[in-house]
Amino acid sequence: MTTPRFALNHMAAPRRDLAGFFALARALGIDAVEIRNDLDGTAIADGTPPEAVRATAEAAGLTILSINALQRFNDWTPARAAEATALADYAAACGARGLVLVPVCDGTPKDRAKLEQALSALKPILAQRDLTGLVEPLGFSFSSLRSKADAAAAIAAVGGEGVFRLVHDTFHHHLAGEPDLFPEMTGLVHISGVADDTVSVADMRDPHRGLVAADDRLDNVGQIAALAAGGYAGALSFEPFAPTIHDLADPAAALRESMAFIEGRTQGMTASQRGHDRP
Repeated sequence: MTTPRFALNHMAAPRRDLAGFFALARALGIDAVEIRNDLDGTAIADGTPPEAVRATAEAAGLTILSINALQRFNDWTPARAAEATALADYAAACGARGLVLVPVCDGTPKDRAKLEQALSALKPILAQRDLTGLVEPLGFSFSSLRSKADAAAAIAAVGGEGVFRLVHDTFHHHLAGEPDLFPEMTGLVHISGVADDTVSVADMRDPHRGLVAADDRLDNVGQIAALAAGGYAGALSFEPFAPTIHDLADPAAALRESMAFIEGRTQGMTASQRGHDRP
């Protein structure tokens, strides 16, 4: 596979302001980021105008891949429609390319009709602003949308292939136990690793999600290699939620180490495969 293209989600350094977060990305040689609307004290939650976000990103030479996220997107209500429109307006104005769409995750059962209703309503909102809707299934047992297969089928049902793409989150893919990858429909990959060998897969939660290293239980390397073999050539965006990562005064060294590990292992797998393929 080609050299991985890394991106950085603001969750990798949530205590940094936007300028500090962007500086971290550049220090790592990363040119693409995801910003969030759920981090207090920083853009977007602090009221920073989208034009200021755009200017800061352009000055740093960064592409904003997404705003993360419109929550409970598949519970479509007038309030959700207003929220989606406001976020889409902000995304377009700040120069973001997409909006991550996160499903209801409170034990509500899956509902194909509600999912299609939401996608149908979001389709013109996003299309009119030239944004991609990045649908992110969550693998928790209490999620209303666990499966990428369900998301892909609903996207096809509303004729949304030109507007929507899937987020492949390595953590949630492992939790869902879904065999299919859908690389041709994947618009973004979120990566994080779980090292704790005392927690069962069913009990894994966001605070277990650190960086990808040799002790990773999620097979990030295998997932990344399989996606690449299927044609995915987009960004691998670091999205760790573990307090141990958030508490780092300077996460650059840890992130750099994880990047080097992923590069080395994926290139090693490719070299091994080439040797295996020789007659």
